[in-house]
Amino acid sequence: MRKASNQPVLRGERALRDSRLMTQKQENVRSYQLGLCLLCGLPAAGKTTMARVLSQSLKKRRGWRCVLLSYDDLIPPEAFGQSEASSGQEAQQSLMSPWRLYRHELLLYLEHFLQTLMKGCSYSPPPNRTETTWERFVCCLKEQGLISPEGAASHRYTIDVTPLSPIYFILDDNFYYRSMRYEVYQLARQYTLGFCQLFLDCQVAVCLERNSQRTRPLPEETIHVMGQKIEVPSPEKYTWEQNSIVLRSAEDALEDNLQVFSLLSAALENPVKPLEDNTELKEMDRAICAANSLHQADQALRRIVSQTMKSAKEKKINSHKMKSLAEELNKQKVEFLEELKNKSHEKNQCCPQTNKFDINITSLFSQQVEDIFKKYLA
Repeated sequence: MRKASNQPVLRGERALRDSRLMTQKQENVRSYQLGLCLLCGLPAAGKTTMARVLSQSLKKRRGWRCVLLSYDDLIPPEAFGQSEASSGQEAQQSLMSPWRLYRHELLLYLEHFLQTLMKGCSYSPPPNRTETTWERFVCCLKEQGLISPEGAASHRYTIDVTPLSPIYFILDDNFYYRSMRYEVYQLARQYTLGFCQLFLDCQVAVCLERNSQRTRPLPEETIHVMGQKIEVPSPEKYTWEQNSIVLRSAEDALEDNLQVFSLLSAALENPVKPLEDNTELKEMDRAICAANSLHQADQALRRIVSQTMKSAKEKKINSHKMKSLAEELNKQKVEFLEELKNKSHEKNQCCPQTNKFDINITSLFSQQVEDIFKKYLA
């Protein structure tokens, strides 16, 4: 009887101890001041240069720690393999698919690091990962002194960060669609982090000139398309973008730009908090779902174009006609996707419950492609 009566006491003591540990962890989370800063703009607009200058200025003037996450450095070169072998619209479409997958993967790694930092435990590889990208991400953190191996052959790392000063994660990427930036905002909202955006507005002609001087330049058509589709932050329309500044050139003196420093401070002091009901945020959630559906559509239509080009090759159509056919099919695909996008906005659809792309839409596009193909067989 005495043993039995002691069990509830032991359970109670264990529950109390667990509760105290949880409280301590929560206090550790609250003691960190963490912020996410997005550097957005066209390729070759000067974002990477700005990231370095901003990091040095924040460390010198505010004593803050900055973590630079440059997507150009973190995403493996093979993500651009297809685009280098292509041109025009084909290059644009082939670039977006792998790039998007890698971007999503990097966000997962960042979230994994934030979770580990807040829990105060060792940093270990997540179960689902791409080894090359994971190694690049870990190397980036090690080079900036955030983590160190626990042993010579260990895959676990000690996080070398203390909550003595604020930490800003500076994400350097194009982020030309609002939905891309909103995914990062969602991360800030989930973990109550500061969030802000620095949008570098640079003329397409200037970006093209700088891009041509790069070792691995992007196809010019890619920059032209991004320039047409890029979505500048609009705080008036989207309140979640209120912490945003548009900088007109990379030459803006960041060291003396009080507006930028005030923005970063305000974002830290007023971190994003979870909202139970917000129509605007629901609209953005739907926008991301729509973007996912369009991506799925793009994949399906590309397969149709690819199969048609294969058939054309088997029919031994000459190279001149093959080139014209490829250009016409890709133009048709882009116009078809744009029409789908417009119809999606008009209907204001929610996310579909199935991952299967509408067979009626693929059939319609297949018919259009077949009509184009027949012209080249005549």
